[in-house]
Amino acid sequence: MDNSNQKKIIGIIPSRYASSRFPGKPLADIAGKSMIQRVYETAASVFDDVWVATDDQRIFDAVEAFGGKAVMTSEEHRSGTDRCSEAVKNVSESTGKSFDVVVNIQGDEPFIKPSQLNKVAALFDEEETQIGTLVQPITKSEDIFNPNIPKVVLAENGDAIYFSRSPIPFARNIEQEKWINHHTFFGHIGLYAYRTEVLHELTGLREGRLEKMESLEQLRWLEHSYRIRTQETNYDSFGIDTPEDLEKVLAEGIEKYL
Repeated sequence: MDNSNQKKIIGIIPSRYASSRFPGKPLADIAGKSMIQRVYETAASVFDDVWVATDDQRIFDAVEAFGGKAVMTSEEHRSGTDRCSEAVKNVSESTGKSFDVVVNIQGDEPFIKPSQLNKVAALFDEEETQIGTLVQPITKSEDIFNPNIPKVVLAENGDAIYFSRSPIPFARNIEQEKWINHHTFFGHIGLYAYRTEVLHELTGLREGRLEKMESLEQLRWLEHSYRIRTQETNYDSFGIDTPEDLEKVLAEGIEKYL
């Protein structure tokens, strides 16, 4: 459970039923447990307060059926960040609890590691941390050039300078296949945590120009001068986006991912 300087942390798992590539994904069965149950149980092993934030009664009922806690939120939210903000407000109103830090946990990553959750929460041991996230060293050259893997450049103190779908930084006068030998490139893992008051501020920001170009929400925060602290992890982040992804996991055996 959370022991980090007595900070009051809440884990929120945004979860929608509708998905263009995989409708009903949160309730998909993975070796006897739904995807959302697997995420929830891992989060609950780390944080005392964990809630699934959903806009669908089927997910709400399924979470309560396995003994979890769920909160209904609007169907209008455009991002998990917005859904987290409403969820925390609703939970605080219904329970009378207040929270210092909100951890936004992806509902489609059933094999997330407790150590990853602990690492992002530990960033808030520093009082100046506003937003925290994880990065991972890229080990395959082709991943540097894969636009589906956002890259991040870091300052000396670990703050994120910029995120991009392009390969950054650019290695001038070096053949592309040799870039990985000349620099440690970092990929971004989409696990976020925020000071609660910062989270609520973020939901009021206008969409940024860089965000529109790259389709990366975190660029909006950088454009509005929020600081994003990072922590390094060496675990792969494996999200299930399509039925084919799930078939791959089941065919290989989930033990490989646990």
